[in-house]
Amino acid sequence: MFEPFEKKEEQYFIIENWNRLNSNLVAGFTTKNGGQSKNEFQQLNCGFHVGDALTDVQQNRQILASKLDFDINNWVGAEQTHDIQIVKVNDSQSGKGALDYQSSLKNTDGLYTDKNNTLLTLCFADCVPLYFFAPKYNMIGIAHAGWKGTVNGIGKEMVEKWTGEGIPVEHIQAVIGPSICKDCYIVDNRVITKINKWMQPNTEMPYEEISPGQFKLDLRKLNQIILELSGVSPENIHITNFCTSCDRDEFFSHRRDHGKTGRMLSFIGMKGASS
Repeated sequence: MFEPFEKKEEQYFIIENWNRLNSNLVAGFTTKNGGQSKNEFQQLNCGFHVGDALTDVQQNRQILASKLDFDINNWVGAEQTHDIQIVKVNDSQSGKGALDYQSSLKNTDGLYTDKNNTLLTLCFADCVPLYFFAPKYNMIGIAHAGWKGTVNGIGKEMVEKWTGEGIPVEHIQAVIGPSICKDCYIVDNRVITKINKWMQPNTEMPYEEISPGQFKLDLRKLNQIILELSGVSPENIHITNFCTSCDRDEFFSHRRDHGKTGRMLSFIGMKGASS
């Protein structure tokens, strides 16, 4: 299977095929390596809200800013709440959530913009990062899709935001990023009943019952199904093979690490003169 993420340095992966489409695009996902954090947050924790020392998180983000050559004062971050609120980012929001949690955009799990020199960022440690790109329209976006955001349709919400702005759905590309895999993610009937509303008669089920009331769930596959139902072409959707739980040398994992762990950062931004 095609792997959209390519390791660039020890601190991060990039979406290589999108970078080839537009060399000004900076899109990827951090590892847990090459930073300043200690103990359970070793090393490149990028989350402010997990109990790590503020100065260490700030240093880690500065390391990444330097590696990406993307001024941290132009980063935008969010206070993620597992909902489906999506914000279109403008120039006045630059720097919010970049070096502290308090200034993050509140109750927000999706970000998009057509402004250059703005880096959209969200934190992850098993949930699914969804990346969006419409090259012809200079539109970029990211969304945080845990099981709640997924079943409530945050991927569909982003597609509808973009089509509402005049972007034809056939121009929308999506990448589904590093997150927990089916073998590592067990859920109960409470989750499955919410998933079934998305299932069509010929849909390949994204879950498998392994014991009474216990299911392996492929959240990445479910997000793919929802994006396709929203009109995104299957040919425009690429899915990673990386699992945040299995690939322990690269990533933090909330489930694997029993809740005491750091956060990776998804990021996407377009460099260049503003339009």
